[in-house]
Amino acid sequence: MSRSVLIVDDDPAYRAAVRALLEADGDYAVTEAASGAAAVAAVARGERPDIVLLDLGLPGENVFAVTRELNVLAADMVLVLCSVREAEEFAARIARSPAAGFLAKDRLSVRALSDLADRGP
Repeated sequence: MSRSVLIVDDDPAYRAAVRALLEADGDYAVTEAASGAAAVAAVARGERPDIVLLDLGLPGENVFAVTRELNVLAADMVLVLCSVREAEEFAARIARSPAAGFLAKDRLSVRALSDLADRGP
């Protein structure tokens, strides 16, 4: 079963690395956005990825507001937050958000992302 993933991160090198990781697995079709605003615009235009991998450190953006906007536009998408920081820094806000969970960027793997996605939105 192929899944579509929208990677939302301001770092093009990170987006490329995650794209390569997921596409090498063969079960993922990947698109990218450099900002939360671009991700929201894409979903508003009708793009409906199965999973959105969203960086908590997007400069100048309230990523928790972005998760709420994405959830309103398409509640069936699985939102996964990621960061170079540990989840404990954001635990309470993550728990209140519509995100399915959190992955530290250095622990991102196909299996970890699939496990979160399998839990559903």
